[in-house]
Amino acid sequence: MALGLALLGGIPVARADSTPSPTATASATPAVPTPLPREYTRPVTVTPEPDGTRVWLDTTTFYPPGAQRAPAVVLAHGFGGSIGDLVAQARDLAASGYVVLAYTARGFGQSGGRVHLNDPAFEVADAVELVDLLAADPRVELDAPGDPRVGVAGASYGGALALMLAGADRRVDAVAAGITWNDLADAFFPQAAVGVSQAGPFKGLWASRFFASSVGRSVGGSAPTCGRFDPTVCRLFLAAAQDGRPSPDLVALLHAHSPRPTLGSVRAATLLVQGMTDTLFGIDQADANARGLTSAAEVAVRWTDGGHDGPSSTADADSTAVTNWLDRHLRPSGTAPSGAAQFTWSGLPPRRNAPTPQWSAQGYPGVTGPAADVQAVPMQQGRPRVLITPPGGLPASTTAVPGLGALTGSASAAAYGLAALPGQSVIFDTQPLAARLDVVGSPRVSLVVRSSAAEVTLFASLWQVTGDTATLPRRLVAPVRLAVTPGVPTRVELALPAASYPMEAGSTWRVLVTSTDAAYANSRVARVDQLTLAEPTLRVPLLPGATLAPSSERDPESRGAMAVAALLAAWFGGSAVWRRWRARREPPRADLADVPLTVTGLVKTYADGHRAVNDVSWAAHRGQVVGLLGPNGAGKTTTLRMVMGLIHPDSGTVHVLGQPVHPGAPVLAQVGALIEGPGFLPHLTGRANLEAYWAATGRDPQEAGFDAVLDVAALGDAVDRPVRSYSHGMKQRLGIAQAMLGMPDLLVLDEPTNGLDPPQIAAMRPILRAYADTGRTVVVSSHLLGEVELTCSHVVVMHAGRVLAAGSVEDLVGAPGADGSTSTSRRPLEDVFLGVIAGAAAPDPDDLRQVRAR
Repeated sequence: MALGLALLGGIPVARADSTPSPTATASATPAVPTPLPREYTRPVTVTPEPDGTRVWLDTTTFYPPGAQRAPAVVLAHGFGGSIGDLVAQARDLAASGYVVLAYTARGFGQSGGRVHLNDPAFEVADAVELVDLLAADPRVELDAPGDPRVGVAGASYGGALALMLAGADRRVDAVAAGITWNDLADAFFPQAAVGVSQAGPFKGLWASRFFASSVGRSVGGSAPTCGRFDPTVCRLFLAAAQDGRPSPDLVALLHAHSPRPTLGSVRAATLLVQGMTDTLFGIDQADANARGLTSAAEVAVRWTDGGHDGPSSTADADSTAVTNWLDRHLRPSGTAPSGAAQFTWSGLPPRRNAPTPQWSAQGYPGVTGPAADVQAVPMQQGRPRVLITPPGGLPASTTAVPGLGALTGSASAAAYGLAALPGQSVIFDTQPLAARLDVVGSPRVSLVVRSSAAEVTLFASLWQVTGDTATLPRRLVAPVRLAVTPGVPTRVELALPAASYPMEAGSTWRVLVTSTDAAYANSRVARVDQLTLAEPTLRVPLLPGATLAPSSERDPESRGAMAVAALLAAWFGGSAVWRRWRARREPPRADLADVPLTVTGLVKTYADGHRAVNDVSWAAHRGQVVGLLGPNGAGKTTTLRMVMGLIHPDSGTVHVLGQPVHPGAPVLAQVGALIEGPGFLPHLTGRANLEAYWAATGRDPQEAGFDAVLDVAALGDAVDRPVRSYSHGMKQRLGIAQAMLGMPDLLVLDEPTNGLDPPQIAAMRPILRAYADTGRTVVVSSHLLGEVELTCSHVVVMHAGRVLAAGSVEDLVGAPGADGSTSTSRRPLEDVFLGVIAGAAAPDPDDLRQVRAR
C-alpha cells in the first residue's frame, strides 16, 4: 500500500534545471541529453496564446531502469493541479518499466499561458506535441517510425484530455480516463428530462469551486477576476453565473472543449472509470463516452462508489484494473490478465470493514439496461401534489453538498429533512417490494406537470423508506428545466441518477421532487406547480452479473498497480483528494487511544500563499478545558477546521482517541463542535433544528439529552420559535447546545462567547468546567485572555500560525519572568501572553519546554 499512498502528495521533483521563465525559455525545446538521466526536467515550447504570448510547459520525463526501449505513458493532472501531483506516481510507473512523461498543463503551476479548458487548439495540441517528443526519444518503443507505443492516463480535467488526445492523435494506443466529462455543457447544465434538449439548471456550487480554483493569479493583461482563465472562457462563464443560463456561445465552447465531438475518431483501447457518488461528473457522462467510442479497439467501463466527492472503497481494485489495462495494451507480452470484463460495478460500501461487493458482465448495457431486464415497480398514485417555489428560491432544499459526499452519506437519515422542505417538495411512493431488486442503471418515472409559470425547474431523487427513516443511497439528484404552457398539463419522463444499489424486499422507495436544490442556481420566480404520476410505475434497470472475488483483479507482478490509484481520485487540484485519501489510510495510534485530541505537525497554506498554520502540535487530555489562545489571524480557526476534518492539512495529522480524522471519519461521532458560528435552518424552531441535527447522526434519540442541552441554551419559550427570529447571542447559545448533544468525549468551541452578554459568559464557565470534570475534554479558542484564564485549565498560545507555548494555566502564569525572577506570585495571563508574543517578559525557553512536558 505504500506505493499507493504517495501518489498525490506533491512530492518535489529533483529538478534537472531551474523553472523556466519567458526570458530563459529557448526558442526550441531542448534535445534529450546523452546519456539519459533517470529524471529529466525541461521546458517544452508549445503553441503561443492568441495574442502571441509564448507558452512553455513544465515537463519531466521519468525513465525505467536499463537501456532498452520501453512503452510510454503520458500523465495528465486534474484541474488546478500541476506536475507535483504526479511525481510519485510517475516514479512508480517508471520503476515498473514505462517511460513516463508528466507535465503541467498550460495555465497552471509553472507552465505558461492561460486556461482554455482543454481547447483542441491549445491544451490538446500541446499534448500532441508531447507525443511528438516521445516519438523522438531514443528510450521509447516505437510501433513505426514517428509512432511511439504510448498510453495516456488522467482523471477529471486530465481524463478529458486523455480522451481528446486519443481522438486527435491515432498514435495513442491505450487510454485510462477517470471521473471525467463527455460534454461540459451537459455536465454544468444537466437535464434529466428524457428527450428534452433545453439546458438544465446551472450546477452553481461546482461551477464556483471550478472558477475559484484558477483565479488566484492573473496573466498579462487579464482582468484580476479571471485569474489565469482565457478571457473568452471567463467572460462566458461569468455571464452564465449571473442568471444561471448558458449563452449559445458558452454552449458551443463547452461542447467543443469536450471529448464528445471526437470520440468516434478514437482507435485506442479505452478504459472509463466513473464514480456513482460524483455530483460533478456522474455516470451519465461515462455512459455517453462509452456510447461514443464506436471505433475504439476495446472499451471497458467501471462504476465505482467514489468520484469528486470522495475516494472509492474499491480503490485498490480500480487501480489494479487501470494498470492491467495499460499492461495489456502497451505490453501485450506481459503478465497482465486478458479478457477482462467489459463492465464492472460495485455495490454500496459496507458499514464495517468487509469488502465492497463487485460484479461484472461481458457487455456494457448502458444506463437504461437491456429491455428484458427492466422491472416495473408499482407506485401509489394518490391525488395531485402541489409544489411551491418560494420568491427568490430560498430557502433551498439540500440533497448533497458538492465535494463533501463523505459527510452526507446514505446513513444520514436527517438529510431527508433538509431535502424535503414543507411546501417545496412532493413525494410519490412505491408499493412495498415483494422481492429484492439490484438496480444497475438509471430508474425512470413519468410525471404530468401543470404550472402557473412558463418554465418549471424540478429536482428529483430516489429514497429508500424503512419505517420512519428515509435514506438516499448515492446522494444524487436529477435536475430538470422545462418550458411549458401555463395551466396546460405537460408530460415528462425523468431519468433518475444512474448507479447500482439494492432495493431490499419489504422496503418502499420514494421519488422526492423538490422545487429547489442548494447545489444549483434555482428559479427566483415564485410559482405553483401541480404534479401527478403519468404512469403508476417506477421502471428499474437490472443486470445479472457474476460476483468478483475481492482479489480477482489483483496482479502481484504489477509494480505500478498502486501508482495509478491516484488517477481515480484526482480532481480539482488533485492534491486535496490525496490528502483526504492519505488521512483515510492513516493507521490508528494505539498509544493515543486514551488521548481525546492529538494534533501533530499541522501545516496549512492557502491559495494566495499565506501559511495560516505552520507545524502546529499540541494535545488535549481527559478532564482538561484547553484554551487555544491567540490574536485574530493567529491560525486558531484554521487549526480547528482541520481538527474537525472540514479542511485538509498540507501535512500533519489529527487523531481523536487514537483514530485519524478525515471527513466522515467514524470517530467524529464522538466530537461535538461549534466552528465559525452556528448555522441553522431559519424556518425551523430551535428545538426542531436540534432534533434534525441529532437525527443526522442516525443515533437513538434517547441518547441525545435534549433537555440537558436546552438548559444550557437557556432560551425559554423561544426554543419553539423559528430561528430566524433569534438574536445573535441566542443562536450562539443554541449552537453550543447543539455541540453538546449526546455528551461527546471531545467538545470543540470556536469563540463560543461571541454575542453573549457578561452574565451569560459567566454562566458558561461552570458549565464547561463541569463538562470536563466528567472525564471529557473541552477545547475553546478565544482571543479574550481574561476569559481563558477564568475558564480553562490549560492553554495553547498561537501567533502567526505557530504554537509559542503550551501547558497548564497555573504553570504558565507562575513561570519565571524574562529577568530571571523566581517570584511565586501569579502574573496575569495577559502579561504572559504579550511577553511570549513580543519576546519580552516571557518565560525562559527552558521553562517553556518544561511546561510543555507537563
